[in-house]
Amino acid sequence: MYIFGASGQARAIIDILDPAVKIAGVFDDDATIKEILGFEVSGPVPDSFVFDQPLFIAIGNNKRREQLFLKFQERTSFGTIVHESAIVSKRSFIDEGTVVMEGAIVKVNATIGKQVIVNTSSSIDHDCVVGDFVHIAPQATLCGGAQIGEGTLVGANSTVLPGVKIGKWCTVAAGAVVSKNLADGATQIGYS
Repeated sequence: MYIFGASGQARAIIDILDPAVKIAGVFDDDATIKEILGFEVSGPVPDSFVFDQPLFIAIGNNKRREQLFLKFQERTSFGTIVHESAIVSKRSFIDEGTVVMEGAIVKVNATIGKQVIVNTSSSIDHDCVVGDFVHIAPQATLCGGAQIGEGTLVGANSTVLPGVKIGKWCTVAAGAVVSKNLADGATQIGYS
């Protein structure tokens, strides 16, 4: 698998993969970064480069992850990563480019889109729908039937109550409790 990214999220991804999955190469648009966790960083992906294995976009920023997905989608497939300590229902769906980190839980009939980060010890309960390019931060909880729109950040230790619909490109602050629907682009701090 190839990795795009050479910062914090990439370190987390490499730590999950290595040594069980061979890392074929690491790229990053910052040509000054030469190494990450003992792996050489090759700089930006050359236009002529032919991917012979899936790519994983290891970038924490949701918008940047979307941009890179759109840039590379015609050139390669995308890897999906589920840490061995995660609990994932066989009756859930996880799309390409998504990572489910250590201790995370994905329950029955949950649907998770493309290029999503389901971070450490977060919980996605039954019948939740998580859009593309979302980040569910560490210890965040989505209660049953919650819906999270594309590009949204659900902050660390926050809770989205059952059946709540959060729009696209929203920000749910760390520790927030969302009890009412949020429109596209909204920010939720504290309790709603």
